[in-house]
Amino acid sequence: MRRFRLLSLTLGLLLSCTSPALSELLALLNYESKPDQSVRREGIAIMDIDPESSDFGKVLMEIPLPPDLVAHHIFFNRDRTKAYITALGKSVLHVVDLTRFPYRLRAIDVPDCQVLEDLVVSEDNRIWYLTCMGSSAVIMGDAVKDKPVKTIRTPDGGGASVLYPHGIAIHNGIDRVLITSTVKPDMSDAGDSVTVLQASTGAVLSTHKVSSKPSPAKAAPVEVMFAPFSNPPVVQITNMLEGTLWTGTWDAASQSFSFQQVDDYGPRQQGMPLEMLYNAKGDRLFVTTAKPGFVNLYDNSDPSHPRFLQAIPAAQGAHHSVLSPDERYLFVQNSLLNLEGMSDGSITVIDLAKGGTVLGSIDTLKAQGFNPNCIMLLPNHFRQANLRASLVAK
Repeated sequence: MRRFRLLSLTLGLLLSCTSPALSELLALLNYESKPDQSVRREGIAIMDIDPESSDFGKVLMEIPLPPDLVAHHIFFNRDRTKAYITALGKSVLHVVDLTRFPYRLRAIDVPDCQVLEDLVVSEDNRIWYLTCMGSSAVIMGDAVKDKPVKTIRTPDGGGASVLYPHGIAIHNGIDRVLITSTVKPDMSDAGDSVTVLQASTGAVLSTHKVSSKPSPAKAAPVEVMFAPFSNPPVVQITNMLEGTLWTGTWDAASQSFSFQQVDDYGPRQQGMPLEMLYNAKGDRLFVTTAKPGFVNLYDNSDPSHPRFLQAIPAAQGAHHSVLSPDERYLFVQNSLLNLEGMSDGSITVIDLAKGGTVLGSIDTLKAQGFNPNCIMLLPNHFRQANLRASLVAK
């Protein structure tokens, strides 16, 4: 037994010491061919994006995807043991168990959902909510068995509505889910509101306009997120076509939100605000704009009134972004739906410790004729398991 424990300890230390944990930062990037490519390809690349790594910018592994899937976004469950991949081209949601290697895609049929956009998971990790922009529906699913259990739709006409939903945010503490009304997939119509659902039941409670322009404003609110640790709860909303930033503040007495505009990107000659990202403390907010490609940094100490600090240049189509664990580096994925003038295909690397200095870009996928559609940091459950094994052996 003593020799076995010694062997286990030695193996655990070997794995932890030889692991590239100190010199790699792995990202998941789903990509698709640029429009000028003769053969269409899609896939998920696992890339080292650590500027200090010898493998910086290298694709270490690829997971092929069907070429007609049009994979869109990647989302994690609460403990980051699963990754969900939405798709614009098929009524299929894919899930990956990140604790098992090699990674395997499992398809979840969602026949009531066309143009799958965003997904959130309840705080107890048991229910997911999926927005379906093409079928004007929200799907509630069992996040343990990963199967749809309820379809939320509303009839045409007045009152609270689920129309072209894209962005989605959840706060189980107040039993609320918020969704944005964005655009009809063919861009022939656009929304100007957010709708509030009851998280526990899926009941559609109310719809609120988030534009100061006369109706129909066609503002196309695209993303909505709860600011971390805000009390009372505050949501922040990007209006894609109107080019504005809005907030919604929860009032416990009335059990409702009040909404207001807090920034306009027009005076800074920016358009198409898209994604939002928070630092760990929640006191910094990053908002990307796709035209011509910037990251806007805010002091988010008061999330109802975020204070603009600076605009950092990225590239055309600035879209999703991630922070390194130490929050020194910000990585921005530059591509939006292969749209002209908004699909550079690079990843901008920004050093926040040096005041937002742009260090350069990762052009690995771009050089191969691909556009990345999303970037997420890969949770390293294997590295954590190796560390636990070494501690147990001691």
